[in-house]
Amino acid sequence: MLAGVLGPDPDPVLSKEEGVGDPISGLSTWEAGLPVPTAQIVVGDARQTGLPANSVDAVVTSPPYWQKRDYGHPDQIGQEATPDGFVSSLMDCLTEWKRVLRPTGSIFLNVGDTYFKRSLVGIPGRIETAAVDSGWSIRNRIIWAKPGGMPEPARNRLAVRHEYIIHLTHKPNYYYDLAGYQQYLGVAANPGDVWLIEPERDMSAHLAPFPREIVRRAISLACPPQVCATCGRPRARVEERTDQLDESRPQAKRAMELARQHRLTPAHIRAIQATGVSDVGKATKFQSGTGRNSLEVQRLAAEAKAALGGYFREFTFARRETVGWTDCGHGTPGRGVVLDPFVGTGTTARVAMDMGRDAIGVDLKPMVQNKICRPTLRDVGRCLDATPTLF
Repeated sequence: MLAGVLGPDPDPVLSKEEGVGDPISGLSTWEAGLPVPTAQIVVGDARQTGLPANSVDAVVTSPPYWQKRDYGHPDQIGQEATPDGFVSSLMDCLTEWKRVLRPTGSIFLNVGDTYFKRSLVGIPGRIETAAVDSGWSIRNRIIWAKPGGMPEPARNRLAVRHEYIIHLTHKPNYYYDLAGYQQYLGVAANPGDVWLIEPERDMSAHLAPFPREIVRRAISLACPPQVCATCGRPRARVEERTDQLDESRPQAKRAMELARQHRLTPAHIRAIQATGVSDVGKATKFQSGTGRNSLEVQRLAAEAKAALGGYFREFTFARRETVGWTDCGHGTPGRGVVLDPFVGTGTTARVAMDMGRDAIGVDLKPMVQNKICRPTLRDVGRCLDATPTLF
């Protein structure tokens, strides 16, 4: 710790604005009231799941790619005559998924492109354009880069070694746990939108298995571990700023040395963090939220910046620590719910359960072993009433 710096910013920073002002507690306080994670497999159509509205926290899925594989079902998606027809089918899916998502929910949609008449047809871009036109927000276009991949016979173009994972939301205050994701990856900075993940091989009937690592990353980012069963609000991580920097970086080490040399106080560090790289920033709302402290904050920030020079910026990236999770107080704990509406062999459902979430899988022809439904659309309602352990 810095000499004289007593601790973190007294104003916690939440993962999301939703839940600001709630009491906080640890995840363990709810865990005792939770049943073991469960999975349901529903034989049905991704465009009409039959699931209750506002019942899902995250959709993590990989639809069939256009004109790549015929699954032999009259209602299948992916065999439409044109790219526009395929995109229209996926827009019908997004309409249904918006219905079942909670307002804080997200979709992670794995899509690839298709060569048709010797040209890529631009499927991912067409989906993004149609989604934005329908009111969705594209928060990221993640590149899934494959260090290894299937051999390709083409001699007049490069082998395709990437796909897309589109992160979509339909409300501005969606759940997002970047700190948890950073912890999962073991990094301090924002890891960026390129995911280097090896494809997984599968000798089963499903030739295109969804990599478990993609599912783990999506759930870490966007599916809360716990949700209130009464109000439906996810428990959000509450963080506090500290004065600690990563001194393995030369710039951060020098900033800490200068702060100690000039005996900067906790108030100096918090003033830097309040104003950021400018001289005003959040200072007018610092501490009281009314602007009463703005002049004092700006004075302290100016002193600190004079002592630190350009190194003052390092303290705007100081480490944060988790102090708890928002607690709405209803005392009705539930688990976050992950939906894969193209569940296939059940990879998403298995990973979700391993990570302590409940899972729902929907598919016209699910290939999950020990599935609980006969392969007919008429069974959707009956399937929803069953809650066995599948895996």
